[in-house]
Amino acid sequence: MEETSLAGRNIGEVYRVQGRGDLHQFLAEAVRQSGGKLLYASGPNRAPVYLGVQLGSDERVGMLVYPFRITRTVTKNRPKDEVRGQLRYGSEASWDQEHPVGRDLAGVDVSMILGIDLEAGVFLGLDANLWDPLPMGISFYAKNAEIEQARSTGWHVWERINKTGTKRSSPRSPSNLETVVAFTPDRLMDYARLERRSTSLRLDPALRFAAARAFPEDDGTGAPPSTHVLESQFALSSEEILDIISGRNRLSVAVRGGVAEHHLEKQLRELSDVASVERLDVDAMHDFNVQLSDGRHLRIECKNASPTTNANGDFKVEVQKTRSSKNDPASRFYPIDRFDVVAACLYSSTGHWEFRYGRTSEMRSHKDFPDRLAAIQVIDESWSSSIIDLPV
Repeated sequence: MEETSLAGRNIGEVYRVQGRGDLHQFLAEAVRQSGGKLLYASGPNRAPVYLGVQLGSDERVGMLVYPFRITRTVTKNRPKDEVRGQLRYGSEASWDQEHPVGRDLAGVDVSMILGIDLEAGVFLGLDANLWDPLPMGISFYAKNAEIEQARSTGWHVWERINKTGTKRSSPRSPSNLETVVAFTPDRLMDYARLERRSTSLRLDPALRFAAARAFPEDDGTGAPPSTHVLESQFALSSEEILDIISGRNRLSVAVRGGVAEHHLEKQLRELSDVASVERLDVDAMHDFNVQLSDGRHLRIECKNASPTTNANGDFKVEVQKTRSSKNDPASRFYPIDRFDVVAACLYSSTGHWEFRYGRTSEMRSHKDFPDRLAAIQVIDESWSSSIIDLPV
């Protein structure tokens, strides 16, 4: 390590690089294409690259970028329909050392790890939280189809599996998944905002995926996204609200339940065989009334599955209330006919917002209260991955 200062900031390791002037130029031009004015750029012979940007709204953004080249060189024993990138900073002898990503402790500047495909004119944004410390010498692969999708639409989000390897004994993410965002130069400032938000809120891969998919396109003014109504109502930032949620177990459980219900409703509404979806927000009621196109009416209760599975790999879900009424121990358990279907969200186990559907008429009853559902239900082969495929 020869330097620790860049743009007057002590950011940790600064690497000497060569032959990357074209990547530096691509970054600078992307700032302009995405509506920014480049106030400052560190030199092309150092990495990371620091960019000081002014937007049309007079917002200033500092970006610390770790750029790496995306190539189409065919790799032995790899599919031919993919591109490859590799982080290569410093001498190979130093790659076994830890190389932390430079961070602005105040959270003003945003750190980004960006693959640059000059041939396609596309950036590939990697999760700066998962790729910290920088895995020097580790190759990154993406399908040509993903790059083409980004080039045609301007913004493309997908999940990829990250695995262990010879240089890493465990996956970067507990869910074995990471979110990748590929985008064209005119969306660079949008990606910088996404990365800053994802880093400050410590979004896991699944939430980062959802945030990236929903991220609005810049309206051309350079103005940041408007403040959410809850931020104004509570006089708190989004990060403070999330810190409150994460620090209170009951509140966190309630929010996770609400998030699962949101994803369930969204997925149900996208099904062509679902005629109508009514979300209920009433105490002592199930969560949804759903009318299928074949005339079936289903009362659905949404529950989060356990993050752990049975020894044979079966998922399981807790189907009971949080507390019972005084002097009535049976009241904590649901009557078998209270609703027709349990929709179990598997996110805690799989990292995906996916559901399994089970009919209460086929579920195990409580050993002491035969008219009530047992508290723990095993999600076995009788459950369906589609609400449409449930037996009549």
